[in-house]
Amino acid sequence: MLLKLQRFHRGLSGSNCFQFKKMDGSCLQFEENPIQDAISRIRFAPASNNLLISSWDTNLRLYDVDRSRLIFEASGEAALLDCCFQGESAAFSAASDCSITRYDLHSGMRENFGNHDDLATCVEYSNETGQVVTAGWDKKIKCWDSRSTKTLTAVNTVNKGVKSISLCGFASMVAVGDSVNIYDLRKFNKSFNSKCVEIQIECVRPYLDQGFAAGSTDGRVALKYFNPSDQNNDGYAFRCHPKAKRARHNFAAVNDIAFSPSTYGDFVTGDNKGYVTIWNAQSKKRVYEMPKFENSIASLSYSHGGQFLAVASSYTYSEENELEMPPRIYIHEMDDKYIASFSTGSSK
Repeated sequence: MLLKLQRFHRGLSGSNCFQFKKMDGSCLQFEENPIQDAISRIRFAPASNNLLISSWDTNLRLYDVDRSRLIFEASGEAALLDCCFQGESAAFSAASDCSITRYDLHSGMRENFGNHDDLATCVEYSNETGQVVTAGWDKKIKCWDSRSTKTLTAVNTVNKGVKSISLCGFASMVAVGDSVNIYDLRKFNKSFNSKCVEIQIECVRPYLDQGFAAGSTDGRVALKYFNPSDQNNDGYAFRCHPKAKRARHNFAAVNDIAFSPSTYGDFVTGDNKGYVTIWNAQSKKRVYEMPKFENSIASLSYSHGGQFLAVASSYTYSEENELEMPPRIYIHEMDDKYIASFSTGSSK
């Protein structure tokens, strides 16, 4: 992150060329104001095919995938490090100036919702409790009442800056070093359960209501269950190496993980070398590997029904010699024909 901030506002050489197809994935077009810096997060809306995009160029964008057009854009004064929806009509961002901002996606209004004491790195909204959960480099996890600005309902302090959080029902999963702290949002200030995954965690994502998947800085994924039937076997870990033999020693960070809402047990990983791979949690096998992308994979998101998979191909500022090609977002339609083609490229 320090490397990222040192290079913030450097800008891009070249432009976003969104006029072509890559495999079966169409590239989003931003003709008037292309994304000028690294993409930090993409998220599909909970009930539509609108895609929320936060980036280091200070802009929050909302793209209508069905109509192939940008429908909302708001610029700020700091790099946006995360974003999330609040229903279909509002969104939140977490920024490098420690701020949490709320946006009305219909009126275009925005307001400062709250602050951290250091970089605000993560933001999530809970449909179950109406809380906004944020975290940052100040080692604090904060819960806010979404009905009013700057109204804290709970605060927890951990021993390290937080890189990633995720919500699933009433459970809040917080990545802290090599462990995931699991809090109950209904009693956030009380006790929590911590699961050590023995990897340095880059991202944590919910696995339905059964557990979570954590991606590591060295190319591994750990799946852990909340309530395993066998207490001595609460999950497993594997290395996400590409199929090519020359890439079998790939230790690139797993930057994001997304579970398919339509195919049980399938999840996709994206790493810092540009590999996107679909796996199955039950069979513990690779389902399909997409051709390597030109940039690192910064973020992944399935649409609410699983019809689309969005892939943000963008540099991440995590490596000194990382290529800085213009960031792009590809949309892959996960229809029956496309899914069937996986079997021809699968590797067991």
